[in-house]
Amino acid sequence: MDVRTFWLAGRPATGDTELTVTNSHDGRVVGRHSVPTDAQVEEAVAAAHAVARQAAALPVHVRAEALAHVSRRIAERAEEIAQLITAENGKPILWARGETSRAVATFRFAAEEARRWSGGVQRLDTEPAATGRLAYVSRVPYGPVLAITPFNFPLNLVAHKVAPAIAVGAPVIVKPAPATPLSALLLGEILAETDLPPGMFSVLPIENERASALVQDPRLPVVSFTGSAPVGYAIADQIPRKHVTLELGGNAAAVVLADADLDWAAQRIALYSNYQAGQSCIAVQRVIVEQPVYDAFVDRLIPAVTGLVTGDPADEKTQVGPLVSEHAAERVEQWVQEAVAAGAKVLAGGTREGAVIAPTVLTDVPDDAKVVCEEVFGPVMILQPAASVDEAYAMVNDSKYGLQAGVFTRSLDAAFQANRELEVGGVIIGDVPSYRADQMPYGGVKDSGIGREGLHSAMEDLTYEKVMVLTGLTL
Repeated sequence: MDVRTFWLAGRPATGDTELTVTNSHDGRVVGRHSVPTDAQVEEAVAAAHAVARQAAALPVHVRAEALAHVSRRIAERAEEIAQLITAENGKPILWARGETSRAVATFRFAAEEARRWSGGVQRLDTEPAATGRLAYVSRVPYGPVLAITPFNFPLNLVAHKVAPAIAVGAPVIVKPAPATPLSALLLGEILAETDLPPGMFSVLPIENERASALVQDPRLPVVSFTGSAPVGYAIADQIPRKHVTLELGGNAAAVVLADADLDWAAQRIALYSNYQAGQSCIAVQRVIVEQPVYDAFVDRLIPAVTGLVTGDPADEKTQVGPLVSEHAAERVEQWVQEAVAAGAKVLAGGTREGAVIAPTVLTDVPDDAKVVCEEVFGPVMILQPAASVDEAYAMVNDSKYGLQAGVFTRSLDAAFQANRELEVGGVIIGDVPSYRADQMPYGGVKDSGIGREGLHSAMEDLTYEKVMVLTGLTL
């Protein structure tokens, strides 16, 4: 089996050691990759620092065409990439193909935003003392970006860090998740086909414990992290003077109100509690149902959950595959068992086979159980009745997280009330909280993070406003 190179300042490189990537479903070896040495990591950082001014000054057409090229090449290699995502991540090919399509769109959106990215002008002669003055306001990159990415979307969440960085002219160093580095390395291969200058990007598949030095390096003024809240805030605490963006997940709630289409709600909630084996920060975890329709909804939900196809992620029909590792599945199983021991009832699932957790539905769960309070990151949902709309929304807010929430209702009043009252970064009306369009602002409040993804929003996050005042003009 060939050993994949990593990408050092835009060129392929090999280190002194190798790591193996395995499939969580059957344990087979998916690939091997070379690991950068400390000297090579230093070389990547030095190159990013050295090219920062040139990168910021790159003509817009160069950045936009590089991004458009990446979009086209992902589309051309879509099936190969989807198969790689399934192999290294364990997500069913159904979802891997969806992720690949989203990455095509993410780079396309970035190319479009790069061409629109421009400064603005502001007349200052609104006061007599500023007669003849005009402000030109532009946005300037903070500098090179350290992008630390998770395992659950090993291509598209890398894209959401790399694409906006290139769009604004910021060098980027990617540290992919150790469990799923191969998709990021393939993306590096495609980036190397562009005319971006050497040093503009590196993909360094290093162990997590080696990332601390990169996080603290002053030549990388921006750290963009997606992952768990404890790790994210530990990173932020290390570097209080850096610009940090954190996307940290949550325990997303779906609210089903009495006027909802119960069949639609049951089908969507069943699927999107369990897609990616629940390993999505906006997978449905808490399901809050208005009391008058609670029983009718449960009668629809349980058959929808038990009817999901679970098994081999390479099978075209599989909807729910394994978790990223057996260790991850054991943790989810333990949380479910703790909830049951505390009085919860299992309405579906609750079992584990290797890295696969059967789609699980729990009710009567104590409010302090981990499956309620924390992010399960597995195919587990909690059913909770609510006496009213007000109580339902209060229950959504009774969480330390606030990423997105879904509200199934036909009422505009209830929709706008949700938008006013729910303490989340996104409110999805008529669908699950798992809905995300890659161009829209995406991020949370409370312990769900800092900053926003979505191409335009992320580009703003990676830059600061700079004002040039022109004096003595006749306006």
